[in-house]
Amino acid sequence: MKISMHAMSVGLFSNTLGNLSAILDKGLANATTRKFEPAVLLAARLAPDMLPLTRQVQIACDIAKNSIARLAGQEPRRFEDNETSFEQLRARIAATIDYMKSIPASALEGSEDRDIKVPAGGDRTLDFKGLAYLQVWAIPNVLFHVTTAYDILRHNGVELGKRDFIAGANPA
Repeated sequence: MKISMHAMSVGLFSNTLGNLSAILDKGLANATTRKFEPAVLLAARLAPDMLPLTRQVQIACDIAKNSIARLAGQEPRRFEDNETSFEQLRARIAATIDYMKSIPASALEGSEDRDIKVPAGGDRTLDFKGLAYLQVWAIPNVLFHVTTAYDILRHNGVELGKRDFIAGANPA
């Protein structure tokens, strides 16, 4: 059986972002239980030169949705980066998943060989073929930002484990 680009992109990103949403639920519950302002976690970083939790979630969503759109040969939908609460971040994740799932699998057929151009700041662009783009740029970047969000919460005392990160994995 051939693995489709849709399954390897929309399927993987939807599951991963759904797990991130559940991880954020645990972060909010932790702040509530420990009686501190949830905004403390939203602004938390692993290191001074790293982006805070809120930006990690926004970037994970952006890379996922932009990647699907590019693979489908479409202009990516833009989201404002104005979330200031766990609820708003979870709504962004839900909107991202809905958007990705709205792109039909047929739109990604043949995208393995599609030319993909990614703006890289200034006048630079990164050039890929679709499959390489998904394998070496899109998937690693989404997983990096989701992992970093997980790590920020875990570092700040939220009880998380590997099962939270890979929840929904159901080997056949």
